[in-house]
Amino acid sequence: MTVGGLILAAGEGRRFGGTKQLADLRGRPLLSYAVEAMLAVPAVAPVVVVLGHAADEIRSAVAFDGAETVVCAGWQEGQSASLRCGIDALGAVDAAVIMLGDQPFITPQVIAAVLDQLDRHEAVRATYGGVPGHPVGLGRRLLARAAELRGDVGFRDLLAGEPVHAFEASHLCDPTDIDTREELAGR
Repeated sequence: MTVGGLILAAGEGRRFGGTKQLADLRGRPLLSYAVEAMLAVPAVAPVVVVLGHAADEIRSAVAFDGAETVVCAGWQEGQSASLRCGIDALGAVDAAVIMLGDQPFITPQVIAAVLDQLDRHEAVRATYGGVPGHPVGLGRRLLARAAELRGDVGFRDLLAGEPVHAFEASHLCDPTDIDTREELAGR
């Protein structure tokens, strides 16, 4: 089974007040942590990072080390446009593991845990204290439904009628996403 990795990082960081993909976290750009985690799982290939806002600046500052970057022309539409763009760029994969570029503490272990379950389930979602989070794994049939998405939404509505295999992943990583400068300062 061919499983691609998709990292969504196209937003302008409105709540953050700037290009949060490039915000400094422990001497590195925030986005670099998500890229590094996804690339550390050898069974995930290809890896695509969807950029939008400040794409050229991000490309020049972040080491993508084998991950392909694509620029979503309609990034301002929201997450649905980034998903459609990224899934198209992955090509003919059997499934994909999807994560957000502003979650620097997602580990290769939780990505691998999602991957391990994709051969038995069409949809897999990590939960943290019972709260749904990322990464999310989706099979080909669900990936094909990305064309139905519109606005600043992910797959949540499409998954509502699907059997989603959820597993508790709190022991594998910290799912914190960085949305504000205050959240970053606390790290």
